[in-house]
This record gives sequence, C-alpha cells and structure tokens, in this order.
Amino acid sequence: MTGADHDALRESASLYVLGALAVDDRAQFEAHLMSCAECAAEVRTLSGVAQTLPFAVPQIDPPPGLRGRILSEVGAARAAATVPMATAQPRLRPSLITSEWLRAAAMLLLIVALGSYAVSLRQRIGGLELQLQDAVNRLDRSEQQVAAATRLAESAQVRMAVLTAPDLAQVTLAGQPVAPRATGRAFWSRSRGLVFAAADLPTLPPGRIYQLWYLQTPEPVSAGLLRPDASGSVAAAFDTPASVSAPTGLAVSIEPEGGVPQPTGALYLAGNTQ
Repeated sequence: MTGADHDALRESASLYVLGALAVDDRAQFEAHLMSCAECAAEVRTLSGVAQTLPFAVPQIDPPPGLRGRILSEVGAARAAATVPMATAQPRLRPSLITSEWLRAAAMLLLIVALGSYAVSLRQRIGGLELQLQDAVNRLDRSEQQVAAATRLAESAQVRMAVLTAPDLAQVTLAGQPVAPRATGRAFWSRSRGLVFAAADLPTLPPGRIYQLWYLQTPEPVSAGLLRPDASGSVAAAFDTPASVSAPTGLAVSIEPEGGVPQPTGALYLAGNTQ
C-alpha cells in the first residue's frame, strides 16, 4: 500500500467511528485496521471522543409550561389541516438531518484528531531537538578530548626526541634563598630543544609569572614562561632559541606577566650544565 492510499484510508477514520461509511468502504477500512497500528490507534482515540459527543451539550430541565404549549400547538396544527398543500412549508427529511449531523460530527472528530496530532508532532520535534543538542555536546567533548590527546602525544614526542638526543646535557637546579625547598631538572639538546620540570615552587603573586633563562655570556636568553599548578609543580618543553650559543646553566625568576627580555626579579632556581 502506498503512502497516498494510507492517508486516504486514515481520513475515513472519523466516518468509521460514527458508522457513516458505506458497507464496502467499511469492509475495506476494517481490513486495513488489521495491518495498520497507526490507524487502529487513531480509531481508538476518536472512539473516545465520539462517546463524549452526546454529553457535549449541557443537560437542562424543560420549563414547567412546555408540555401545555406543545399540546396547544398540536391542536392548532390539526385545525390548520385544511390549509392547501401549496402553502405548507417544506420539511427536512430525517435522513438529510442525520447526514448533516454525521458530517458535522465527522468534522469535529477530524479537528480533534488534527489537534492531537499537532501536539504529538510538537512533542516529537522537542524530543529530537534535545537529542540533537545532546549529540552536539557529546561531539564537542569528543573533539576537546581528541585535541587534548593530540597535544599530549605531540608533547611526548618532543620530550622523547630531546631525551634520546646524542648531544643531551643535564642541568640540576637548586632552590635559592627565596625558595629553598624548590627543585628542578632540565634536559637540553641544541638540536632538539629543552625539557624542564620543577616542584615546590612558591605560589605566584597576581600579575606575575615564572620565566626560565639560559645563562650565558654576555647576557641570559629567555627559554620560556612557566605557570606551576596549585602544588607548585610544572613541566614544559621548549625549542632552543637561535640566540643560544654555549649556556653555562639555567635559572628561574619571577617576572611581570608576559615575560621580560632580561631578568629583573629574584632567582628561585639555578643550576649549571653538566
């Protein structure tokens, strides 16, 4: 059965519930109901509405004088039986009244069904929007995780390249008077870069940052900036600046945020190359 056939049969649901389908159409629709859960559900919904139609109009008690007026009008009607047929007003056939009522009831059922379908459709759209947003959020988290994993992998590759360099030099850094508990270790290769780690560094003051220096003549050269975690630990990898010639050691100082060309603050770590 095509979608068009299904839609046509579904439109007959309201007439079926009201018993207004022809015999052949009713048989065809009932055969369709045996294999279509959607139309069967539609019929169940409309049947509930149809059962409430007789109670849609408020029930009221007749006025006390209604019976007398009806009997009086019946008597007048009998007296007027001699009026020529040509002057009598046409009367609606009961079958026509029934047909009009059935069409009106079917229209009401159709309106109710469309309203119910619209509400269901809005709920489905709302559910799909929530599912879409959840999928987008999961995708964002996945992309962030992939980016973080990529950075870790790249950092590991850089560190491994430095640690396996044939010209590797080690520098052990000791805490200075302003930070006697601080410790540091560096592995440096002119061709592959610098790997640095430190622990127990004091908490940075607002607007300040740690800066790592190559110690050489005539003046130190900045290796990069360091921002320890809450425990005072930090690990980083840097390329070797072109201006580095023959460093005699490494040192760490606290400088203004963003770093400076030359050290201005006290040294917190320092050590000579081995």
